[in-house]
Amino acid sequence: MNRRGGEADDAFSPDGWLAMARHCPSPNFGPRPDGLPIDLVVVHSISLPPGEYGGDAIERLFTNRLDWDAHPYYGAIRGLEVSAHFLVRRDGELLQFVSCDARAWHAGASSWRGRADCNAFSIGIELEGLEGERFEPAQYDALAQLLAALQVRYPIAAIVGHEHIAPGRKNDPGAGFDWAWLRAQHALRDRDFPETS
Repeated sequence: MNRRGGEADDAFSPDGWLAMARHCPSPNFGPRPDGLPIDLVVVHSISLPPGEYGGDAIERLFTNRLDWDAHPYYGAIRGLEVSAHFLVRRDGELLQFVSCDARAWHAGASSWRGRADCNAFSIGIELEGLEGERFEPAQYDALAQLLAALQVRYPIAAIVGHEHIAPGRKNDPGAGFDWAWLRAQHALRDRDFPETS
Protein backbone atom coordinates (compact mmCIF):
# COMPACT_ATOMS: atom_id res chain seq x y z
CA MET A 1 0.00 0.00 0.00
CA ASN A 2 1.31 3.45 -0.91
CA ARG A 3 -0.85 5.65 1.26
CA ARG A 4 0.32 8.97 2.57
CA GLY A 5 -2.46 8.98 5.13
CA GLY A 6 -4.99 11.57 6.22
CA GLU A 7 -8.03 12.59 4.26
CA ALA A 8 -6.79 10.94 1.05
CA ASP A 9 -8.28 7.68 2.14
CA ASP A 10 -11.75 9.27 2.23
CA ALA A 11 -11.66 9.56 -1.57
CA PHE A 12 -10.53 5.96 -2.13
CA SER A 13 -11.68 2.56 -0.97
CA PRO A 14 -9.03 0.59 0.95
CA ASP A 15 -8.26 -1.36 -2.22
CA GLY A 16 -7.54 1.65 -4.46
CA TRP A 17 -10.90 2.48 -6.08
CA LEU A 18 -11.91 6.14 -6.27
CA ALA A 19 -15.39 6.86 -4.92
CA MET A 20 -16.19 9.68 -7.38
CA ALA A 21 -15.49 7.51 -10.47
CA ARG A 22 -17.82 5.09 -12.21
CA HIS A 23 -16.24 1.66 -11.79
CA CYS A 24 -15.82 -0.53 -14.90
CA PRO A 25 -13.44 -3.31 -13.78
CA SER A 26 -11.03 -4.50 -16.46
CA PRO A 27 -9.40 -7.93 -16.53
CA ASN A 28 -6.28 -6.31 -18.00
CA PHE A 29 -4.11 -5.68 -14.97
CA GLY A 30 -1.52 -7.33 -12.76
CA PRO A 31 0.29 -6.88 -9.47
CA ARG A 32 2.80 -4.11 -8.89
CA PRO A 33 6.30 -4.94 -7.66
CA ASP A 34 6.50 -5.02 -3.87
CA GLY A 35 7.81 -1.87 -2.23
CA LEU A 36 7.89 0.27 -5.37
CA PRO A 37 6.23 3.66 -4.79
CA ILE A 38 3.49 4.77 -7.16
CA ASP A 39 4.98 8.16 -7.99
CA LEU A 40 4.27 8.88 -11.68
CA VAL A 41 1.09 9.92 -13.51
CA VAL A 42 0.95 9.33 -17.26
CA VAL A 43 -1.59 11.33 -19.29
CA HIS A 44 -2.84 9.73 -22.51
CA SER A 45 -5.47 10.49 -25.12
CA ILE A 46 -7.78 8.03 -26.86
CA SER A 47 -10.83 7.97 -29.09
CA LEU A 48 -12.50 4.99 -30.74
CA PRO A 49 -12.89 5.06 -33.63
CA PRO A 50 -10.27 7.81 -33.94
CA GLY A 51 -11.92 11.23 -33.79
CA GLU A 52 -15.32 9.91 -32.68
CA TYR A 53 -16.55 10.68 -29.17
CA GLY A 54 -19.31 9.64 -26.83
CA GLY A 55 -19.76 5.95 -27.59
CA ASP A 56 -18.87 2.96 -25.44
CA ALA A 57 -16.00 1.63 -27.58
CA ILE A 58 -13.23 2.71 -25.19
CA GLU A 59 -15.00 1.09 -22.27
CA ARG A 60 -15.49 -2.06 -24.33
CA LEU A 61 -11.82 -2.09 -25.39
CA PHE A 62 -10.57 -1.83 -21.82
CA THR A 63 -12.93 -4.60 -20.66
CA ASN A 64 -12.24 -6.97 -23.60
CA ARG A 65 -15.77 -6.63 -24.99
CA LEU A 66 -15.08 -4.66 -28.18
CA ASP A 67 -16.68 -6.07 -31.34
CA TRP A 68 -13.67 -6.14 -33.65
CA ASP A 69 -15.93 -6.18 -36.71
CA ALA A 70 -17.99 -3.12 -35.70
CA HIS A 71 -15.68 -0.64 -37.46
CA PRO A 72 -12.92 -1.01 -40.09
CA TYR A 73 -10.35 0.60 -37.76
CA TYR A 74 -10.82 -2.11 -35.14
CA GLY A 75 -9.19 -4.66 -37.44
CA ALA A 76 -5.85 -2.91 -36.84
CA ILE A 77 -6.15 -3.38 -33.07
CA ARG A 78 -7.90 -6.78 -33.07
CA GLY A 79 -7.04 -8.81 -29.98
CA LEU A 80 -5.37 -5.91 -28.16
CA GLU A 81 -5.56 -6.26 -24.38
CA VAL A 82 -5.01 -2.89 -22.73
CA SER A 83 -6.33 -0.80 -19.87
CA ALA A 84 -5.79 2.40 -17.97
CA HIS A 85 -6.63 3.29 -14.42
CA PHE A 86 -8.93 6.14 -15.47
CA LEU A 87 -10.77 7.60 -18.45
CA VAL A 88 -11.99 11.20 -18.51
CA ARG A 89 -14.80 11.64 -21.04
CA ARG A 90 -15.35 14.84 -23.06
CA ASP A 91 -18.15 15.87 -20.66
CA GLY A 92 -15.94 15.29 -17.60
CA GLU A 93 -17.37 11.90 -16.62
CA LEU A 94 -14.71 9.88 -14.81
CA LEU A 95 -14.44 6.10 -15.20
CA GLN A 96 -12.04 3.78 -13.37
CA PHE A 97 -11.00 0.42 -14.84
CA VAL A 98 -8.18 -0.75 -12.57
CA SER A 99 -7.44 -0.21 -8.90
CA CYS A 100 -4.68 2.35 -8.43
CA ASP A 101 -2.90 -0.19 -6.25
CA ALA A 102 -2.66 -2.56 -9.25
CA ARG A 103 -0.66 -2.34 -12.46
CA ALA A 104 -2.74 -1.28 -15.48
CA TRP A 105 -1.55 -1.98 -19.03
CA HIS A 106 -1.33 1.54 -20.44
CA ALA A 107 2.30 2.56 -21.00
CA GLY A 108 3.87 -0.33 -22.92
CA ALA A 109 7.61 -0.11 -23.55
CA SER A 110 8.50 3.06 -21.65
CA SER A 111 11.04 4.85 -19.50
CA TRP A 112 11.07 7.97 -17.33
CA ARG A 113 14.33 9.44 -16.05
CA GLY A 114 16.22 6.18 -16.34
CA ARG A 115 13.48 3.94 -14.92
CA ALA A 116 12.02 1.49 -17.43
CA ASP A 117 8.60 -0.21 -17.36
CA CYS A 118 6.52 2.76 -16.28
CA ASN A 119 3.44 0.56 -15.77
CA ALA A 120 5.11 -0.72 -12.60
CA PHE A 121 5.10 2.64 -10.82
CA SER A 122 2.58 4.84 -12.63
CA ILE A 123 -1.11 5.65 -12.80
CA GLY A 124 -2.51 5.94 -16.33
CA ILE A 125 -5.17 8.54 -17.14
CA GLU A 126 -6.80 8.54 -20.57
CA LEU A 127 -8.48 11.71 -21.83
CA GLU A 128 -11.11 11.12 -24.48
CA GLY A 129 -9.69 13.00 -27.43
CA LEU A 130 -7.49 12.88 -30.46
CA GLU A 131 -3.77 13.46 -30.01
CA GLY A 132 -2.80 17.00 -30.88
CA GLU A 133 -6.33 18.38 -30.58
CA ARG A 134 -7.73 20.43 -27.70
CA PHE A 135 -9.49 18.98 -24.70
CA GLU A 136 -12.67 20.26 -23.07
CA PRO A 137 -12.89 22.47 -19.94
CA ALA A 138 -14.95 19.75 -18.24
CA GLN A 139 -12.08 17.32 -18.77
CA TYR A 140 -9.58 19.68 -17.16
CA ASP A 141 -11.94 20.18 -14.19
CA ALA A 142 -12.27 16.42 -13.70
CA LEU A 143 -8.54 15.91 -14.19
CA ALA A 144 -7.75 18.54 -11.54
CA GLN A 145 -10.00 16.79 -9.01
CA LEU A 146 -8.54 13.40 -9.85
CA LEU A 147 -4.93 14.56 -9.61
CA ALA A 148 -5.60 16.28 -6.29
CA ALA A 149 -6.97 13.03 -4.85
CA LEU A 150 -4.07 11.00 -6.25
CA GLN A 151 -1.47 13.41 -4.87
CA VAL A 152 -2.81 13.01 -1.36
CA ARG A 153 -2.96 9.21 -1.41
CA TYR A 154 0.19 8.49 -3.44
CA PRO A 155 3.68 10.10 -3.46
CA ILE A 156 3.26 11.56 -6.96
CA ALA A 157 6.57 13.08 -8.03
CA ALA A 158 5.95 13.71 -11.74
CA ILE A 159 3.13 14.10 -14.27
CA VAL A 160 4.01 13.38 -17.91
CA GLY A 161 2.44 12.46 -21.23
CA HIS A 162 2.67 9.11 -22.97
CA GLU A 163 4.75 10.91 -25.59
CA HIS A 164 7.40 11.69 -22.94
CA ILE A 165 7.87 8.11 -21.70
CA ALA A 166 7.71 6.49 -25.15
CA PRO A 167 9.15 9.15 -27.52
CA GLY A 168 9.03 8.20 -31.16
CA ARG A 169 6.49 5.48 -30.46
CA LYS A 170 3.65 7.50 -28.94
CA ASN A 171 2.48 11.09 -29.52
CA ASP A 172 -0.32 11.51 -26.99
CA PRO A 173 -1.79 13.53 -25.52
CA GLY A 174 -0.03 15.84 -27.97
CA ALA A 175 0.16 19.56 -28.58
CA GLY A 176 -3.51 20.14 -27.72
CA PHE A 177 -2.93 19.36 -24.04
CA ASP A 178 -2.41 22.43 -21.85
CA TRP A 179 0.72 21.68 -19.82
CA ALA A 180 0.87 25.30 -18.59
CA TRP A 181 -2.54 24.80 -16.97
CA LEU A 182 -1.32 21.61 -15.32
CA ARG A 183 1.79 23.30 -13.92
CA ALA A 184 -0.36 26.06 -12.44
CA GLN A 185 -2.71 23.57 -10.78
CA HIS A 186 -0.20 21.42 -8.93
CA ALA A 187 2.50 22.07 -6.41
CA LEU A 188 5.23 20.15 -8.15
CA ARG A 189 8.60 21.52 -9.17
CA ASP A 190 9.24 22.44 -12.80
CA ARG A 191 11.50 19.42 -13.13
CA ASP A 192 8.53 17.18 -12.29
CA PHE A 193 6.90 17.99 -15.61
CA PRO A 194 8.10 17.13 -19.12
CA GLU A 195 10.96 19.30 -20.29
CA THR A 196 9.27 19.67 -23.68
CA SER A 197 6.10 21.22 -22.23
